[in-house]
Amino acid sequence: MEQTQNPSEKKSMQQSFFNSRRIAFIAMFATLAGVLYILNFSIPFAFPSFLEFKFSDVPILIGAFALGPGAGAIIVVVEILIKLVVKGTSTIFVGELSDLITSCAFAVTASLIYRKHRTFKGALVAMAIGTVTEVTVALLFNRIVLVPFYLQVFFNGNWAPLIGMMTPLFPSCTQQTFYNFYLWASVLPFNLMRCLVAVVITLPIYKRISRLINGVNRKLYSANGTENERTVSKADIIVISVACSVVALLVLFALLRYFVF
Repeated sequence: MEQTQNPSEKKSMQQSFFNSRRIAFIAMFATLAGVLYILNFSIPFAFPSFLEFKFSDVPILIGAFALGPGAGAIIVVVEILIKLVVKGTSTIFVGELSDLITSCAFAVTASLIYRKHRTFKGALVAMAIGTVTEVTVALLFNRIVLVPFYLQVFFNGNWAPLIGMMTPLFPSCTQQTFYNFYLWASVLPFNLMRCLVAVVITLPIYKRISRLINGVNRKLYSANGTENERTVSKADIIVISVACSVVALLVLFALLRYFVF
């Protein structure tokens, strides 16, 4: 991880969030995250089959660390839009909403802390707090929103299908003990593993990627580039317009896929 950050470099990055290079990096991380999100998979021997593991937290976390918490949130949103366009939704968008909230809770929280303490120790603390935040949010969202929603909308209040999904792993699961098995024996370890895998992969590779991004920023914002720091160029305006158009099209296609096709 980085030990220090040049003050002028930090200032230039803060003054120029909307520039073509930053948008290009966000697009790169979002595309990679979207592909990995589409390739999610279940681990039926350890968790209920509807809990699907995804490696997309890795590019989200790296992007949030390198480009800031705002960029991390944008990467999560675009990742989900890509998935909706390619695969659609089988949960009336509630599953995607859950992934949006939990991914932001992890990566954005970690990035907010890391940008104040850009050291290896700071990164570890940031990821640890991000993990705790993500797991807590996942537990609350599943208990308050997801399970009640699925129970009423998909199963008309009938607990049998939900319990049937749990009994292959937990034969003694009943309606009375469902939340004990689901939250504490499934959701908690699953999300903890998801965050820890992202941390383990991110730690050894983030520094190289960060150096690449900072190298591009240094070339963009030289000591004599004060004017470029204060203004948005025509090229930036074009790139921003194209990026906004692409996101708008992703939203449109996602909605059309659900409501029309």
